Amino acid sequence: MWSTSTMWYSWPTSTSCSPPSSPSPPNITDYFPILKVLDPQGMKRKAELSLGKLLAKFRDFLNHRLDHRRNNPNNKKQDLLEAIIDITQANDYNITTQDIPYLLLELIVGGIDSNSNMVEWIMTELLFNPDKLERLKREIKSAVGENGKIQEADIASLPYLQAVIKETFRYHPPGPLAVTRMSEADQEVNGYMIPKGTQIVVNTWSMAKDPSIWTDPESFEPERFLDNKLDFKGQHFQLIPFGAGRRICPGIPLATRILQMTTAVLVHNFDWKLQKDKDHPDHKEAMFRINLSKATPLRAFPFKI
Repeated sequence: MWSTSTMWYSWPTSTSCSPPSSPSPPNITDYFPILKVLDPQGMKRKAELSLGKLLAKFRDFLNHRLDHRRNNPNNKKQDLLEAIIDITQANDYNITTQDIPYLLLELIVGGIDSNSNMVEWIMTELLFNPDKLERLKREIKSAVGENGKIQEADIASLPYLQAVIKETFRYHPPGPLAVTRMSEADQEVNGYMIPKGTQIVVNTWSMAKDPSIWTDPESFEPERFLDNKLDFKGQHFQLIPFGAGRRICPGIPLATRILQMTTAVLVHNFDWKLQKDKDHPDHKEAMFRINLSKATPLRAFPFKI
C-alpha cells in the first residue's frame, strides 16, 4: 500500500544554505497521500480560505473593469486585464470571463515572488563579486554607450549578462524542489525502482551543487556558460530551474525578459554600495520555501553614475 505513496528526493546538505530558523511545518499529506481526506493539519482548509479571499479580490477588479467598459465604451484602458477581456469577448479561444480570476491568480501570484527573489540573488552575487559586476557593466556600456538606454533588442548582444542569469539560476534555483510529478509506470532509474503512481520531487538545488555535474559548484562563475549552448529551457537536464517536458513552466519567456532587462538597467544606470558588512554575515544563506529566498535581505545603496 505504501509503495505507491513514496516520495523520492534528497534534501540539500551543504552548510551554505540552511532552512529558516522557524520554518513552516511540512504538510504531512504530501508524504502520506492516504491522509489527504482527513487534512490532519488543516492546511487545505486554511488554503481554501485564503485562496477564496484572493479570488474574490480578483473578481472585484474584473467586475469593476467590466462596468467601466460598459459605461465608457470609447475609453478603454491599455493594460493586461483589458487585453485578457478582449480575448474572452473575441471568442477566439476557449476562455470566458469566469476564467479570468484564475488566470490572474496564476500570472500574478505565480510570478511575483520568484522574479523579485531572483533579481535580489543576481544583485547579491554581483555585489559580492565586484569583478563580475565590472565585467557586466563594461559589456553593457560597450553595447549601448555611456548614456544609452537599454532596449530589449540589445540583450542578444550581451552574452555575459545571459551567462550571469544562467549562473544565478544554477546556484539559486527559484524552486529548490521542483513541482511534484507522478510516475505513470514502473521505472528503474540508476538502479532504483520507482513504482507506478509514486510522487516524485526533483531536487534542483542539490543538482546545482553536485560536483559530478559542475566544476567548482560552490563558486559563482558566469564564465562557465560562455561559449557553450547550455540553457535552462528544458533540453539540458543539469539545469532545469523551470522544469522540463510537457509541464515546463510556461512563464519562461516573460521571466527571462524581466530578469535580463531589470538586471541590465540596475547595473548600467547605477553604481552600488553595500551596507555594512556585518549586515551580510553569509550572503548565500537562503530560506527553503516554495521559492528560494534570501535569509537576510540584501542591503545596498544605489547612486547615480
